[in-house]
Amino acid sequence: MQALAAGEQTTRATVAAAVGLTRATVSTLVDELLAAGLLEERGAQRPGTVGRPGTALALSDTGAAGLGAEIGVDHLAACVVDLRGTVRCRVEAPAANRGRPAPEVLGELAALAADVTGQAAALGLRPAGTTVAVPGLVGRDRRTVLRAPNLGWEQAEVAEALGPGTVVDNEANLGALAELWLGGHDRLADFVHVSAEIGIGAAVVVEGRLFRGARGFAGELGHVPVRPDGPRCSCGAHGCLETYAGEEALLRAAKVSTGRVPELRAAAAAGDPAALHALEEAGAALGIALSGAVNLLDPQAVVVGGPLADLAPWLLPGVRRELADRVTDRRWRPQDVVTSSLGRDGVLRGAAYSAVRAVLDDPAAWIMSAADRA
Repeated sequence: MQALAAGEQTTRATVAAAVGLTRATVSTLVDELLAAGLLEERGAQRPGTVGRPGTALALSDTGAAGLGAEIGVDHLAACVVDLRGTVRCRVEAPAANRGRPAPEVLGELAALAADVTGQAAALGLRPAGTTVAVPGLVGRDRRTVLRAPNLGWEQAEVAEALGPGTVVDNEANLGALAELWLGGHDRLADFVHVSAEIGIGAAVVVEGRLFRGARGFAGELGHVPVRPDGPRCSCGAHGCLETYAGEEALLRAAKVSTGRVPELRAAAAAGDPAALHALEEAGAALGIALSGAVNLLDPQAVVVGGPLADLAPWLLPGVRRELADRVTDRRWRPQDVVTSSLGRDGVLRGAAYSAVRAVLDDPAAWIMSAADRA
């Protein structure tokens, strides 16, 4: 399953060569996966070549799927992806979630999840699990939001509200995993992923695995101080990165009336001085914070995602300038800071695909659970 997920259509023979099993063993396993609806055959591959062409195999576009849900400060969203990570249905609703009781927000999210699950069922897709992305610290049980300052939540039982098979994760972590799995960065296995909405989140991927830290809270880049005498942050400290490069801080500094990133982008593209100055300051602050992460971790790259990706043309010059001045490895290059192609959808797609990964990692468990349901 992993070999097929990593590439295009292939044959039993090429899978056998990739995973080091005999053709007979692979053929038996493929037959089981075909019977379970996890794979499908798509006719002969490489017609016209010498010898008999093999039958092309691909991950199925029906059956097992992943359900992702996202809680933002100003929106809720849910989507279903198939085994290839393709978004098959998606719903989103504006929602002013700051300060609202968690049960009220979670009730609305559950309704969106039910809506998108119904749409998926009409397409022949059945979610194998649900992952919820939240802007806060998540307990090691992957069920509880311990603290989400921008929502005003403490000890919120999120997984319980979405039903069995639900796990919860920090939005920055899921954005980084989306980059790893779906971002199209060939051979990029060690990187720092940074994104922002109201706050700024980061995640670290080391040797193709998410680094969570001893207590699961790694990546709180938004609360790295970049100017200790700067404004007071929501965390109680002064001069945190979030007070300069968080979405809310950026929009305020740029004097954007609607409070939305598309307007800020339009203002910057039109050469508005306030917008350009705000983005220059934010890029410099982001570069200062990231230089510490780069010096400490020595990643292959920094990936800028989420809403920050929409503002990359104006943010990245400042980021790259600070990194060039501060990173001790002089081989660090401007092109080592890359922009996500997933943009704002990275978090939601990462959430949904993380549920799919459980099927790819252990298809036998999915087959047995499907048999039990039948």
